[in-house]
Amino acid sequence: MRRHHTGWRLAGLSIGWMTGVAWQLHERALNAQWVYAASMVVGVLGLMLAWRWRKGFVLALIGMAALGFGSAGWRASDRLHEVLPSSLEGADLVVTGLVESLPQQGPSGIRFRLEVEAATSNGEPVTIPSLLALGWYSGFHEDAVLTRPQIELGAGQRWRFGVRLKQPHGNLNPNGFDYELHLLEQGVRATGHVRDAVPPRLLARDAGHPIERLRQRVRDAIDAAVADRRTAGVLAALAVGDQSAIDREDWDLFRNTGIAHLVSISGLHITMFAWLAGMVIASVWRRSRQAALWLPAQQAARWGGLFAASAYAVFSGWGVPSQRTVCMLAAVTVLQALGRRWPWPLVLMGAAVVVSAMDPWALLQAGFWLSFVAVGLLMASGPVVAGRTESGGGLANDADSRLPAGHEGSKLGRHLRGEFRSQVIATLGLTPLTLVFFQQVSVVGFLANLVAIPLVTLVITPLAMLGVFASPLWLAGAWVVERMCWALAWLATWPGAVWTVPVAPGWAQLAGLIGAALLVMPIPWRTRALAVPLALPLLMPSVQRPAPGSFELLAADVGQGTAVLIRTNHHLLVYDTGPQYSQDSDAGQRVLLPLLRSRGETRIDRLMLSHRDTDHVGGAKSLLQGMAVTDMWSSLEDSHPLLALAPAGSRCIAGQRWDWDGVKFEVLQPPSHVYDSRQKSNAVSCVLRVIGDHGTALLTGDIEREQEAWLVANQSDVLRSDVLVVPHHGSKTSSTPAFIDAVHPRVAVFQAGYRNRFDHPAPVVKARYDERHITTVDSPSCGAWQWQSGQLPLPPGQGVCQRDAEARYWHHGSRQ
Repeated sequence: MRRHHTGWRLAGLSIGWMTGVAWQLHERALNAQWVYAASMVVGVLGLMLAWRWRKGFVLALIGMAALGFGSAGWRASDRLHEVLPSSLEGADLVVTGLVESLPQQGPSGIRFRLEVEAATSNGEPVTIPSLLALGWYSGFHEDAVLTRPQIELGAGQRWRFGVRLKQPHGNLNPNGFDYELHLLEQGVRATGHVRDAVPPRLLARDAGHPIERLRQRVRDAIDAAVADRRTAGVLAALAVGDQSAIDREDWDLFRNTGIAHLVSISGLHITMFAWLAGMVIASVWRRSRQAALWLPAQQAARWGGLFAASAYAVFSGWGVPSQRTVCMLAAVTVLQALGRRWPWPLVLMGAAVVVSAMDPWALLQAGFWLSFVAVGLLMASGPVVAGRTESGGGLANDADSRLPAGHEGSKLGRHLRGEFRSQVIATLGLTPLTLVFFQQVSVVGFLANLVAIPLVTLVITPLAMLGVFASPLWLAGAWVVERMCWALAWLATWPGAVWTVPVAPGWAQLAGLIGAALLVMPIPWRTRALAVPLALPLLMPSVQRPAPGSFELLAADVGQGTAVLIRTNHHLLVYDTGPQYSQDSDAGQRVLLPLLRSRGETRIDRLMLSHRDTDHVGGAKSLLQGMAVTDMWSSLEDSHPLLALAPAGSRCIAGQRWDWDGVKFEVLQPPSHVYDSRQKSNAVSCVLRVIGDHGTALLTGDIEREQEAWLVANQSDVLRSDVLVVPHHGSKTSSTPAFIDAVHPRVAVFQAGYRNRFDHPAPVVKARYDERHITTVDSPSCGAWQWQSGQLPLPPGQGVCQRDAEARYWHHGSRQ
């Protein structure tokens, strides 16, 4: 009984710690560092008093929460202490440092992290953050340099570069990827790109980071041995944890078929490696009588397996799943060496505490929860045998030895049944969590994983690892990967292969998770039946849409480019699709598709592309391929390749009108004769006015002063609007005083990138709006901006900026 109470107390203390860490992660701004130091002192004192006071468990809980809060806050303060001075943003600097990790190779160049050893500006030493994320680009990229990225750039090398840097800043959209959080977790406090004003120079090849150099050699060897880049990328991801080596198309395939977790280093791979290493060590150990007398072979196998698993986890990049698995293996190994056995929830919670102590921001990552919940579900759902709960996926799975007499069956049969059961549990139990984080789940994932789990775990991964010693094994692994991808591509073509849902409210997410836990736990079916009503609000959430006659406008944060969503009661219009960032990345794939799916959109009723510039149509191809589009209106020339992807198309011509759900749409520009004048693309930008019962918006593309003058002269009676998406991102060539006065907006929205090379919005242009007391909103300081047409009158601050709605201390501009 005493041991039982001890277990509950330790579990409670773990929950207290996690609560404190989570509390700190939700701070909008950091406190002074002494506040976190005081919190840790209070936590330690609380634990000491609770130790002396037998009934002080509540005090111990408070102490652990304070300790977790203070520890996470101290780490955050220490990490954010490094700041790139604003005066050095965009300046030409010369930096010398070590390449800290594997460079990520892409079609447009190389991205890598650099540990700074020295930095100068105009020959004078300057202080900059110690870890930088740099890009060395060529070809199609706005920061491309004349010198091509060096093939010999590798981990552990010392280089001297000319660079331009900026403070960490990323796009911020509803339910989107938080790039600034990612940089904080990685310890990166400035980003930038290599310049060729100072020729890059390799100073030393083997200057540091021996493990990263070894990973580099293995990855390079795989690339040299396997000609096919796609299969080589999968082998590199499994051998050295280089997930960037996998092509974007393959990642989409793996996600759509539900096996993405298998092609990154997961707990399954680490556990398998520990098991294989333990078998080898035990076999060798038993051959030595002296070794066996000094330490039993079974214990030697456990400690050796733990050491091998730790080494592999470090070698493969030390991700959250690897950390979790190593912590759990270490806990079980130590407990077994001490002759103790903890309940599985306690081992799981202990591992979570250790991982969050090393990396508190892991709690905000989907991988953390998917990893821990997967193991917890498998452990909790074990069948009750002889009064004990078996672990379906435990660390020391000895279920075979505990089966009742007469039920042994063949070992192969039991193994197959166990694998099938584990897959059913993982699929059912993780589906709600997958929907919470990604708003989609693979319907064919169960079937795909039945084949892929044993194939990747028992065939491809061992071949990828053993190829280090015999490179022909990589060719065999590549052959298997190619066949697996062919089968997955076939599954992905099935109708309804991927099921998407909009983001559900918090209560529905919690209910769905509880329902999933009930469904897989070994409890009576009467109780399990509650899972159905609990999960329904998550599986089929309601979507809030504007009332008839009203519309919702969302100006997405896509960087230097334009993308606006207009939603009425039953229709959706997408105006422009943002920029193409590189050859393998664009705003459609990275921003718009996830944003639309999270909002419950399954079809775009009209895609309007204002003109051909890549900062307006760069994401259109991904959008057309990733979501159903009814028709597309644009000013593109007849030979433009995007027209071939659209199911139906029409040119924008002034005078076109239509009505959706009581909301009127009018095309104001260009007039038909402009298409024959061979003017530059900005001159034929489609200008669209949206008129609801309680508000209007004007979308202007990249029109310049000539087009503005034509609109004022010919369309002045219909220009007035409450919201203006500012022409040409706030360029000096647009926003003439006469045009601003004719529109007379209440809010002016500037869609532009942070520290963009065009200096948009121009200070003189922004001043024109300020002089007229017009509320201005810009993407870098606001993120995505949302507005309902019924929100009138519109005082300053009306509408929702994503950076205000989800402000956290790591966001740019929120760290004071």
